[in-house]
Amino acid sequence: ASWYALTSKTASGERMNPSALTAAHRTLPFGTRLRVTNRNNGRSVVVRINDRGPFIKGRVIDLSKGAAGRLGFISSGHTAVCTDRV
Repeated sequence: ASWYALTSKTASGERMNPSALTAAHRTLPFGTRLRVTNRNNGRSVVVRINDRGPFIKGRVIDLSKGAAGRLGFISSGHTAVCTDRV
């Protein structure tokens, strides 16, 4: 997983809110809720899919800066995660 922040609207038409607990996924429907767990420190957060991406090979989800902060990986930019639908 990685984190990102837009200055425009998401693919779902929402304005990007970097502090919201949201995420981008290539195929899951908008509104899907996922529990994302950082495999390096065990921290978890529930996010709502509201955008498309990531577009970097090997990454399965792009998280808002707020979600990345809760998971503790803002400084590294990316981390290994597990995801589960809730």
